Amino acid sequence: MAKKKAAVKVMGVDVGGSGIKGGIVDLRIGELITERHRIKTPKPATPKAVAGVVSELVDHFSWKGQVGVAIPTIVRRGFVHSAANIDKSWVGENAEKRFSKALSRPVRVLNDADAAGLAELHYGTAAEYATDGVAILLTFGTGIGSAIFVDGQLLPNSELGHLQLQGDDAEHWASAKAREDEKLSWKAWAARVTKYLAHLEFLFSPDVFIIGGGVSRQSADFFPYLKSSARIIAAELENRAGVVGAAWYAAQEGAL
Repeated sequence: MAKKKAAVKVMGVDVGGSGIKGGIVDLRIGELITERHRIKTPKPATPKAVAGVVSELVDHFSWKGQVGVAIPTIVRRGFVHSAANIDKSWVGENAEKRFSKALSRPVRVLNDADAAGLAELHYGTAAEYATDGVAILLTFGTGIGSAIFVDGQLLPNSELGHLQLQGDDAEHWASAKAREDEKLSWKAWAARVTKYLAHLEFLFSPDVFIIGGGVSRQSADFFPYLKSSARIIAAELENRAGVVGAAWYAAQEGAL
């Protein structure tokens, strides 16, 4: 019997507004091979404090290998250029240098929604769009994250949640947080999301929208009310996508 090929294992970390999650990923199948471990995001979420929590996560798994980190900011060649949902002190920070120093190894960093999109494109239901078409992943949570793919190529740091809609950032009106804060029914919230999708359709003419974030686990509650000429599918990896995508990115060459 032929010897089974060893798994390619990389640790992924997903930094969120309320929690920082991590786990070890088998990149052959895009699945966590450990329980996802979560630590509360520090307040304030400064670079030093967040790097400390990421180091704690790595120590939790006694992990010695590669690490990828997804953060809720614009990331260009390792440097942070925005801080909409994280402490303002991140702007201008060399995130890759910060995490690499904290973990005593090279660390690769990318935008959190881009990480989720990469995971869905390589391992999820969106895989059929990996080489053909325009796919837009949207993560609905505290804000709205986005990842755009054209024929499988990522356009990084799209930040479509900050498009203007109803006189404000779209995420202030159509995010999952907005639904909870305003106590909207699923039908009422879906009407807002439909208007947002129509705006994106006009701008980008996508073939498919992939709806992610924690709300994707409840797609049956609001998908029947969504309308779009593009196909709408639920993200398959749900809240694991950021961790899986960060791990996948850490194993690649090049930088966003």
